Amino acid sequence: MKSAVVLAGGEARRANGQEKYFFTYEGKTFIERLVESLSGVVDEIIIVARNPAQCERFRALKNITCISDIRRGMGPIGGLHAGSLAAKGEFIFVSACDMPCIDPAVISYLFKKIGSYDAAIPRWSEKMLEPLHAVYRKDALLSYLESHTSLSLRTMIQSLNAKYVPVEDLRSMDPSLRTFININKLEELEHFNFSAMDGRENHK
Repeated sequence: MKSAVVLAGGEARRANGQEKYFFTYEGKTFIERLVESLSGVVDEIIIVARNPAQCERFRALKNITCISDIRRGMGPIGGLHAGSLAAKGEFIFVSACDMPCIDPAVISYLFKKIGSYDAAIPRWSEKMLEPLHAVYRKDALLSYLESHTSLSLRTMIQSLNAKYVPVEDLRSMDPSLRTFININKLEELEHFNFSAMDGRENHK
């Protein structure tokens, strides 16, 4: 069984207090696009919110489970902990909530590449990784998260037996690597939407 955990518990400080997962791109919210992309690849989708009140925001979404952070105020590490405990799958795809173009084919490829490793993590360079667009082995995550002292994702990754997947290997599925696009600011969203519109005009 395969699971997906979407981390949505951030405070949205870089988006002027607006919730990024409800930003709209091509007529759908980011979270709707994420759920749609994930639904064909995994057996369950878990959204991790910061509290029960935030979970209510996702009530309209179908075929998802929303849970709250157990250890609050710990950033992505706290969300990973709660999501891993709730996941039923042996392998978990982890995503941030601000990635509207995640590619199902790329996700499937990462699931295939994990093999006997603890994680399959896309890598741009030695120092630039994509830990919130990666597949993890549930048992390995929980083993670390139940006794960790650091809140750093990099520290967590260094403790795992990870398979690093060069992003260039993914271009056959996603030539522009749009799967890694993340939108943190309203200005970025405006530019992103304008670029998409301009691209469609140029192809007419």
